[in-house]
Amino acid sequence: MESTSLLRLHGVTKRHGSGEAVLRGIDLTIDSGQVTGILGANGAGKSTLLRVLAGLSRPSGGTITGHPATAYVPDRFPARQRMSARAYLCHMGRVRGMRSADARARAEYWLVRFDLAGGPSTPLRELSKGNAQKVGIAQALLSRPDLLVLDEPWSGLDVAARGILTDVIDEIRAEGTAVVFTDHRPALVRSLSTTAHKLVGGRLLSLGGAEPTTRIVLTGGPATDWSTRDGVVESHADDQETVLTVRVSEREPVLLAAIRGGWSVLAVEQAR
Repeated sequence: MESTSLLRLHGVTKRHGSGEAVLRGIDLTIDSGQVTGILGANGAGKSTLLRVLAGLSRPSGGTITGHPATAYVPDRFPARQRMSARAYLCHMGRVRGMRSADARARAEYWLVRFDLAGGPSTPLRELSKGNAQKVGIAQALLSRPDLLVLDEPWSGLDVAARGILTDVIDEIRAEGTAVVFTDHRPALVRSLSTTAHKLVGGRLLSLGGAEPTTRIVLTGGPATDWSTRDGVVESHADDQETVLTVRVSEREPVLLAAIRGGWSVLAVEQAR
């Protein structure tokens, strides 16, 4: 697939009021089919940069070239509305010019795929943070954007939904959609990105190459949130197996923890 530049930032700065600049001289090119990961600590300016990329905030200086159809998911999706998840998504689809039947079909597809707790008819105000995040991601995917901008998208999601989101990113990038996401975990940013950066002092720096990872397949153990363990980049579980993507440097400690925890190891394979 041939890449095409969708958006270019050159020398972009952003300051709020008379305070110090949050972004300083940002140069960034977003190509079709590219997954750009941005690492940064809390307060580093990640959300500010994403709002600029999504066209929700104007830069204080510099230039932006390109106007791709963009969908944005904030780090916390506002879900205080009385309407159901389905009704909200259908409304958002119509706002974007979709036919009602198409909007409903797409809404049902994404809510079922992300396994929304309570189903599509659940009122938004009754959703947990993680389930509200699923609705936020679904609304961004309704109309197949050219650029998908995700702010800490895995935060609050259950283990299965994290794996689904990772699969979705792979699928849409193969179709040509560009994805920009932020996270605070270096291993995840490196492993899921085609281009990885870190935001430090308002400046965007290259994060460097990805550390090799190993795919570990487990079965038979107790319910475990592997995503919180050091070295685990990604985890996905179904009724039979749990599949972990683990940094090579942390492979043995993770395997030892699994065996001690009562798991059986079905496979250990090189991932990338």
